[in-house]
Amino acid sequence: MRILLFTLSTLLWFSVAAQTEQDSLSPDTHYLEDQFYLGITYNFILNKPENVSQRNLSYGLQAGFIKDIPINQDRTFGFGVGLGYGIYSYYTNLMADETANGFSYSIPINVEELNRNKIETHLIEMPIEFRWRTSTVTSYKFYRIYAGAKLGYVIGARSKAVFNDYKDSFNNTDVNKFQYGLAFNVGYSTFNLHVYYALNGIFEGAQTDLGESIEFKPLRIGFTFYIL
Repeated sequence: MRILLFTLSTLLWFSVAAQTEQDSLSPDTHYLEDQFYLGITYNFILNKPENVSQRNLSYGLQAGFIKDIPINQDRTFGFGVGLGYGIYSYYTNLMADETANGFSYSIPINVEELNRNKIETHLIEMPIEFRWRTSTVTSYKFYRIYAGAKLGYVIGARSKAVFNDYKDSFNNTDVNKFQYGLAFNVGYSTFNLHVYYALNGIFEGAQTDLGESIEFKPLRIGFTFYIL
């Protein structure tokens, strides 16, 4: 995660530097917009089983590249297709256990001694956007609305529980490998509101010890920072 945080801060610095430099360059009538992005989100969990609640800070970090494809002469409309990387953590009181028969999920009896409990997923992501913006050949601060979908492939998932006197951590393969949802970005200049609504769940057929289906669906709300 330190590597991704370093990447996010580096890209943000280059964003400011690039925009400052571009203000002094001659206009380019074939300019492209917003080809690098980085973001941070808070991850809400929808469709939780009864008595399951979120705890601590469920965060998300993402970064990547989007190919900008203008479709009109003024370059105010276009498409974006990209490739990126995302890390998403979900903290709850529902603890996973690794057993000989797979994985089991339950709320621990000594839940008051449970300091932190999460599942963390790492995804290769493919954003697909329809883009509208008020940019011009000489203006690098503009309004934008980008809407579309984001496809994700899970390359790693890990469950971790930390109690007062011990902790347990293991790779969790009980997740949907393919995850997808609707994405929406709106804002002005560098700072933009980002919303992602998942259309499928985090887990694949998982159940609690009481037989309830675990149909966690993420709703991520945060900020996206675009870089030319």
